[in-house]
Amino acid sequence: LATTISTLLASSSAFAVDLVTVYEQAVQYDSNLAASQAAYQAEKEGAYQARALLLPTITANASAAHTDQEYDNNSNIDDSFKSSEYGVSLTQPIFRADAWFGYQSSQYNSQRAEADFSKAQQDLILITATAYFDVLRAEENLATAISAEAAFKRQWEQAKERFDVGLIAITEVHESRASYDSTKTGRIQSEGDLLIAQETLARLTGVVYHEVNELSENFPISPPSPNNLDEWVNTAYQQNWSIKSAEFGFQSLDEQLKTEKSGHYPTLDLSANYSVNDYNGPNPLDDTRDDASIALVFQLPLYQGGGTSASIRRSRFLVEQSRQVLETTRRNVKLDTRSLFTAIKTDIDTVASQKQNIISRESALEATRAGYSVGTRNIVEVLDAERNYFIALRDYANARFDYVLDSLSIKQAAGTLSPQDLIDLNKWLQVATKTQP
Repeated sequence: LATTISTLLASSSAFAVDLVTVYEQAVQYDSNLAASQAAYQAEKEGAYQARALLLPTITANASAAHTDQEYDNNSNIDDSFKSSEYGVSLTQPIFRADAWFGYQSSQYNSQRAEADFSKAQQDLILITATAYFDVLRAEENLATAISAEAAFKRQWEQAKERFDVGLIAITEVHESRASYDSTKTGRIQSEGDLLIAQETLARLTGVVYHEVNELSENFPISPPSPNNLDEWVNTAYQQNWSIKSAEFGFQSLDEQLKTEKSGHYPTLDLSANYSVNDYNGPNPLDDTRDDASIALVFQLPLYQGGGTSASIRRSRFLVEQSRQVLETTRRNVKLDTRSLFTAIKTDIDTVASQKQNIISRESALEATRAGYSVGTRNIVEVLDAERNYFIALRDYANARFDYVLDSLSIKQAAGTLSPQDLIDLNKWLQVATKTQP
């Protein structure tokens, strides 16, 4: 596994990369974002297509013919002649409710696709940040695991030396060896986790990074702004892109229901035609005639086999389904927003607590080691103190990363997440000072 890591890192860039650079590369590379953008463009064209049904259509036509006529009683008569016709026709819808409501529905579909595209953009911001900090998390966990392995190895070696001179029993050697083996296993697992995290990040950009900038120790851990849960929920109701998409989807289907109902309505079109007919042959066929007409065309559907009524009923069910989807989306967004606000509050307290816990665990470890050296503490207590200290280091790093990601997630829930948030966060990322194993 260590060889695999070395090979992987050798194939990646030789310098540390920051969060904004990763995001910019993800924007260019991510296929999901490109697909969402294409869907939005397609729906925009669909709106133009629906609008065309309300606008006039103009058609040009032309034809030419040659006719031969022969008579059995007199073959000397030549009644062959040529004819041609050309013209133009115009049709302007005057009252077509189905076309109007269909156009309204297509407009909402276009807005829904735009909302989905905006959501995809925010998703990419959060996914990129999550993958980036998962790499940092994996690096921190691996660094802690390596330090723990080295510490427990020293403890095991010291235990063997003390046993060799008869100061401790063999059971303490076995205890320290078991702890060392356990931390070694943890280190191997952490190496695998780092590889997976790097591959996950590489999937977003197509690049495997040697090293990413780490989060500064001075990064501020502060309450969300505004520090009011109801304000966050109200903002989410107004700006969350999932809610907007569901709203536009509901409005589109409501217009579609009106379209189906208009199947019972009459239609009225204005039709205008102009044509020129040219005949070239024996009199009296040798003539040119101009024809022009204008008309109002009225149609009223009377019976279509029950298809229109069935379409109306189907659309009503789809509208009700969309209404329930919208309500579910609102409830889920409210729950997510409230949960994330609570999580951030918890993260803030956890970071402060874990920071103090490191100090306490380090003091406890030193005291336990001193007690062990004078015989008042046993090896199990030392190993537990060592383990608790490294757990505190790991949990502190994870708590800081949880705070960062939860702070971005609540902005996504509120619909306010933007690339500027990554730019602001990027200011607190610095070139890693530790050496990558």
